[in-house]
Amino acid sequence: MDVRMTTGMLQSLQSATQSGSPVATKGAVAGASFANALGDALKSVSQTQQQSSALQKQFQAGVEGVGIEETMLAMQKSQIGFQAALAVRNRLVSAYTDIMNMSV
Repeated sequence: MDVRMTTGMLQSLQSATQSGSPVATKGAVAGASFANALGDALKSVSQTQQQSSALQKQFQAGVEGVGIEETMLAMQKSQIGFQAALAVRNRLVSAYTDIMNMSV
């Protein structure tokens, strides 16, 4: 998974939680931990995909000790992680859109 597109979203979350507004200041601790958790989750998904890719290359090269079962399991884990990250991103975008469309 290429997480470069979500880096901007993560930076937006971090800057929103660190702004000087009273609402953001009260929720800064919770917001910062959410941003950290989101970043860690994206890094974990990326790492899982890199491991899956490495196993695929090793299996194709015929490296001894790398089986198709292990490779397929790693591929499925990375696919499930990517789909979960995509669902979270879609929910965040939807929530952001809903908030931006609210009348003040």
